[in-house]
Amino acid sequence: MASVTKVLVANRGEIALRVMRTCREMGMPTVAVYAEPDARAPHTYFADERVALAGPSPRQVYLDIDQLVRIAREHGADAVHPGYGFLSENPGFAEACARNGLTFIGPSASSMRAMGDKVEARRRMIEAGVPVVPGTTALRDEQAAVTEAARIGYPVLVKAAAGGGGIGMRVAQRAEELPAAFEACRRAAQASFASPDVYLERYLSHPRHIEMQVLADGHGTTLALGERECSIQRRHQKLLEETPAVGLTDARRRAMAEAAIKAAAAVGYENAGTIEFIVSGEDFYFLEMNTRLQVEHPVTESVLGIDLVREQVRIARGERIPPEGYPAPRGHAIEFRINAEDPLRNFMPTPRRIQRYAPPSGPGVRVDSGIRPHQEISPHFDSLLLKLIVWAEDRDAAVGRGRRALQEMVLTGPKTTVPFHRALLEEADFLKGRISTSFIQEHPGLLEKTKAFDAQGSPLESLYGGGEVAAAIAAAVIDR
Repeated sequence: MASVTKVLVANRGEIALRVMRTCREMGMPTVAVYAEPDARAPHTYFADERVALAGPSPRQVYLDIDQLVRIAREHGADAVHPGYGFLSENPGFAEACARNGLTFIGPSASSMRAMGDKVEARRRMIEAGVPVVPGTTALRDEQAAVTEAARIGYPVLVKAAAGGGGIGMRVAQRAEELPAAFEACRRAAQASFASPDVYLERYLSHPRHIEMQVLADGHGTTLALGERECSIQRRHQKLLEETPAVGLTDARRRAMAEAAIKAAAAVGYENAGTIEFIVSGEDFYFLEMNTRLQVEHPVTESVLGIDLVREQVRIARGERIPPEGYPAPRGHAIEFRINAEDPLRNFMPTPRRIQRYAPPSGPGVRVDSGIRPHQEISPHFDSLLLKLIVWAEDRDAAVGRGRRALQEMVLTGPKTTVPFHRALLEEADFLKGRISTSFIQEHPGLLEKTKAFDAQGSPLESLYGGGEVAAAIAAAVIDR
């Protein structure tokens, strides 16, 4: 059995705090690391120990494998949880932990490598009998791309072979658009993933993005824990997730679960992971695997009544997951990503000081947050501030609960996605489950509704003070 008794959390913000909460419930002390802009962030105070990171930039220090491993050893941690983002899908980090006697709370380096290379992942999925979108192997030559695109049929999607999250992705609707799309994706792939390799896939119009949570232990048990609908996106990045997916038949759900288990088994996967599918009409195809805990994991926890981080720790220790599975899902859960972004300016990031912050509460409401009142939001990191998760007995009730909780949310200073979510919950097509990954572009009226909710704000805002005087007082108290 591997040792997991003290955990260094190699991350920041809401996910660091969320992991630390489970560790505290399990009686395990934690070590927080932080860059200078995060010196007063909640996760650094919640941990049992806090250590400043040194480096050339705030973002780069969270990617310093040698420094993170050294801190873990110096502070007596025997395990590392990577959260999501940063080094969570870096096989070199998992290997460095193993070399230094640290348990990495996540999958093996070999599984990460197999799924991290999107072209290799496609090959393995085909061998395993998992459906994939018609496409190509890695391409470096523009002429080869032109030839392959003609074979696949337009429109085509140009994607980074080494990346994920939609970074660098370009659509070529016609042959004359392909050279520019190909070169733009290559540049973005090189800049983001240090590899210019790209590949082509058939572009599917009006698809849905549905993913399947999997959990696998080291004793041969792999389970699919249900799907999450992730189709509401901007710039290929998710804004809202829910489970169960609307309109998914039991037969389709079973088929996707079986495909997800095959996909995980094909790379000898252990721990928590997510198989992402693109759904078009009656067909579904493997998109990619996220070899880590997902941002949207709380909706799965809400309907199953389990703690996925606790399960991650148990698996990392070598324990078994119940072969008979977990309780059947119950009810409906929705997660709203609350980002520091202005929906009225194409979701442009708005890193500013938080003036007033009071999260909603009440029945069926969960808030996973990494912020506090009067905190300065750094431009160096992702714009996610917190996640609002609601649960109710069915989707209609969950939408109603979401409306109430979003109205109750007090968060001023930066522009946020709160008014966008309020507008979305009034959109008829969303309420009827008529959604796709191009939903926002196809519903321009959402912006007018968003503008109205932005002006309206929360009826509770005036109760929580505000302005520069309150911020100055809070800062002075912290400095003391």
